[in-house]
Amino acid sequence: MRLRLQATVEMGKSLGIYNVHYEIVGNPLVSIIIPNKDHIDDLDRAIESIQEKSSYRNFEMIIVENNSTDESAFDYYKEIENKYPNVKVVYWKDEFNYSAINNFGFEFSKGDYILLLNNDTEMIEPNSLKSMLGYCQLDEVGAVGAKLLYPDDTIQHAGVIMGLGGIANHAFVNLNRENGGYFNMAFTASEVSAVTAACMMIKRSVFEEVGKLDTDFKVAFNDIDLCMKIRKKNYSIIFDPHALFYHFESKSRGLEDTPEKIERFNGEIERFETKWKDILKNGDPYYNPNFSLRYPGGYYLKSPDEFYANRKEQGGDH
Repeated sequence: MRLRLQATVEMGKSLGIYNVHYEIVGNPLVSIIIPNKDHIDDLDRAIESIQEKSSYRNFEMIIVENNSTDESAFDYYKEIENKYPNVKVVYWKDEFNYSAINNFGFEFSKGDYILLLNNDTEMIEPNSLKSMLGYCQLDEVGAVGAKLLYPDDTIQHAGVIMGLGGIANHAFVNLNRENGGYFNMAFTASEVSAVTAACMMIKRSVFEEVGKLDTDFKVAFNDIDLCMKIRKKNYSIIFDPHALFYHFESKSRGLEDTPEKIERFNGEIERFETKWKDILKNGDPYYNPNFSLRYPGGYYLKSPDEFYANRKEQGGDH
């Protein structure tokens, strides 16, 4: 009552964990933008999981077709548009650029809230959109990310830790979905530095305010860069564990396995390091500096050699 926020609070997974569910103000339209090339089985699973399960119903889906070569994909687009009035397919004709493709899809959207979603996802929790929207409506929040699982029910994404593995990486990777991790953070809604655009909700006004996705990041780090821009405008980024999806991990894009892809990837690393050198130097403000940045998923204490190496770098005792 002190903050005058309309919400319900319930006990979480264990003592000390509370789940807050914010009431939706009005009935705002959520525009779900899904890039797609071929892989219609994956796309259909993503679409149908939301159409069939979602408890929040005021949404539209904008499928951004980008250079499919399988003719059956175009037959599917006609079928899905006929089946669901809230589905629209738009056509991107240029080379693959994840940022530009999503920005293009945004131009056809009408919602006050945008959900960037990969085609290789599947909604698990019916209240996912409702929960993300509840957080995203808060004045101080710019974007909200979901909890994503691999098909074997281990964690693929539970927020992003800056500096982990070099640039950034996901928290609690490969932890079982029933394991809350350090201080049960994998079960707890919390402020983080970044979340993945595989499933990210953002206010339309904020997306426009920060200049949308940076098209110089064609494949990698575009979502992390977007979150850095949002935080620079003093908005919060929230990890929402109550929004739950499977993510089949860039199944349709493939690996960085050619000289051209490797060169592009290295260029995006260099660009990110230059653009956001301060946060990489100073460390993630939501990650304890006593934890290591070497191990997948984070939240491992630094080894003695790592601890003393850091002390030496900072001019401390040797």
